[in-house]
Amino acid sequence: MTYFEEIHRQSAIRQKAGEGWSDIDPEFAARLRVQNRFATGLDIARHTARIMRADMAAYDADPAAYTQSLGCWHGFIGQQKMISIKKHFGTTRGRYLYLSGWMVAALRSEFGPLPDQSMHEKTSVPALIAELYTFLRQADARELGMLFRYLDAAREAGDEAAAARAQQAIDSHETHVVPIIADIDAGFGNAEATYLLARKMIEAGACALQIENQVSDEKQCGHQDGKVTVPHEDFLQKIRACRYAFLELGVPDGVIVARTDSLGAGLTKQIAYSREPGDLGDRYNSFLDCEEIAPGQIGNGQVLISRGGKLLEPKRLPSNLYRFRPGTGEDRVVLDCITSLQNGADLLWIETEKPHVEQIAGMVERIRAEVPGAKLVYNNSPSFNWTLNFRQQVYDAWAAEGRDMSDYDRERLMSEHYDASELGREADERIRTFQADAAKRAGIFHHLITLPTYHTAALSTDNLAKRYFGEDGMLGYVRQVQREEIRQGIACVKHQNMAGSDIGDDHKEAFAGEAALKAGGAHNTMNQFAA
Repeated sequence: MTYFEEIHRQSAIRQKAGEGWSDIDPEFAARLRVQNRFATGLDIARHTARIMRADMAAYDADPAAYTQSLGCWHGFIGQQKMISIKKHFGTTRGRYLYLSGWMVAALRSEFGPLPDQSMHEKTSVPALIAELYTFLRQADARELGMLFRYLDAAREAGDEAAAARAQQAIDSHETHVVPIIADIDAGFGNAEATYLLARKMIEAGACALQIENQVSDEKQCGHQDGKVTVPHEDFLQKIRACRYAFLELGVPDGVIVARTDSLGAGLTKQIAYSREPGDLGDRYNSFLDCEEIAPGQIGNGQVLISRGGKLLEPKRLPSNLYRFRPGTGEDRVVLDCITSLQNGADLLWIETEKPHVEQIAGMVERIRAEVPGAKLVYNNSPSFNWTLNFRQQVYDAWAAEGRDMSDYDRERLMSEHYDASELGREADERIRTFQADAAKRAGIFHHLITLPTYHTAALSTDNLAKRYFGEDGMLGYVRQVQREEIRQGIACVKHQNMAGSDIGDDHKEAFAGEAALKAGGAHNTMNQFAA
């Protein structure tokens, strides 16, 4: 529906209501409707799910059409990210938001900073989804509000061409509301708990839920030690719980991202239930680190399993956890991924210990042999030392080619000494093209950085504090922040406008007419900044 079609619709509503609505302006009512195209979080979830499904199909047709996101821990951060994307690239297409459980734990828990171990309040996750979409919807309202002001000014000046341009811009406005891939950790409990939390997250607007195969009460960050996985059937119950939540709420296109931590997980809490040799439980148990024992060697409290006519004792730790055989990580990852895709998951997440295209591609090729078209979401993690990893990858590749490496010390490649070297430049180029290379070679549909805005907030605050509290004083803020905001066209330089003061003024004028006490008059210091 176009802007003027909405005005006509609102005019009909007012006319039907009669004289009591004579002071209601149909055009302002239309503006409110246009500024708020998503009435509920479920409207957002349905809209963004369709976007993700279309993007997945586009990637299947052309791996160059991969998608990206950055993790955001506050609505304002997500809003500014999408405003920046629209400013620099003209469209939000292919750019999402990521909601990191790590950042929720570290930054949004009432307990204060917590490690990524599912100890934070699970309600804080849907609360952050709702907050992110509140800020994105406000970005829509702000941008459209400025277009409405431009339209009014063009009408007042009698400039029909400018008014037509404004109307076209209003009708073709692209929303800042984009898909969020939201981290539900290991489900925060059993399958019922997962279902209940998934519902809350979807109701808040999430169209994509990322769930991992770790034990809920032993969950660890994917880049920490001590990870404990669960048998496949336990994990599949939670995938089904998420799907039922999507279906119940009328979001059939909802996306489930099944994450496996098996590459770095050497422990399991359970021996899987098996009905017959070769079934899924038996295949899971086949990875256990076991020793064959004779019946006469059975001691007190031992746990035994039988396989192929042999009696085996899984190696059990004092923590009651069982160990997997060393070197089985990739095989377990492949089985996890195939099983998840065959049981309702849409995308995969393989948590790796380093960003290596060929390592990821090797696993994906094995998965695609069973499930063609398998696609990944990949964590371009800040836990990786990208500089050192890629410099060492280049070093090893060149050494294998027989090149003279005497100018390089492999263990000290992080040194600034190598920044301008041929090796350093080649490593940087591989980092630059990593996402495109991995999308083409390793089936990665979506690249994300989990914690970038955690790090940028720390870095920018450190730089400001160093300058402002040091010799630069106020110049430390003006030169490094405000001056750059003005010169780079950062909308937040007009912070009153960004916080909604102009939107509020427009509302006041509609509500009170000439009696409105507006904030945006001639004496507003925000007017010092150019439009």
